[in-house]
Amino acid sequence: MKNKSLLMTIAILIIAISSAAQKTSTFTDTRDGKTYKTVKIGTQTWMAENLAYKAESECWAYNNDTSNVKTYGYLYEWGVAKNVCPSGWHLPSSDDTSTLTGTLKNSGKDLFEAFTQDDPAGFNSLYGGWYLIFSKNFVGLGNEAGYWTTYQLMNGECLYLNVNSYKKTAGASITSRMFCYSVRCVQN
Repeated sequence: MKNKSLLMTIAILIIAISSAAQKTSTFTDTRDGKTYKTVKIGTQTWMAENLAYKAESECWAYNNDTSNVKTYGYLYEWGVAKNVCPSGWHLPSSDDTSTLTGTLKNSGKDLFEAFTQDDPAGFNSLYGGWYLIFSKNFVGLGNEAGYWTTYQLMNGECLYLNVNSYKKTAGASITSRMFCYSVRCVQN
């Protein structure tokens, strides 16, 4: 009976890991011709790269160096981030991020590990840092990542996904709209 129970446990773990396993593909943004890697994680299809679409305003290349855009995409002010995803895609809602984090947690891994670049779950967090509007400071390239969601609190603060390699943490956090973060779009 113990062997049967152990086999059932192993089978459940394999199914949980498989449900986080993904199907990778690509998507081309018709606005600028840029092709993005995509990944299916659970029931959702996410961009596996940071959005690199140049909005008309309120988006920045890290350190104002456009060579950083190829790897890390742009950093967007929240109001712009809400409308910058290409047709057929959207900025994730709090429900989208809950589904993503739930799927990754169910894969049997620490959430930070599931977001890292080397993880087979495929989110491939790129540590594109962030930009603080009022002080005009860029911070965290190569060590921190933030990804906007559509969720805004009554006081104007917003929900974002935060991945921090220093602290080895990942998850949803609340922040001021004075920060600019990366965007990962979810397919409609």
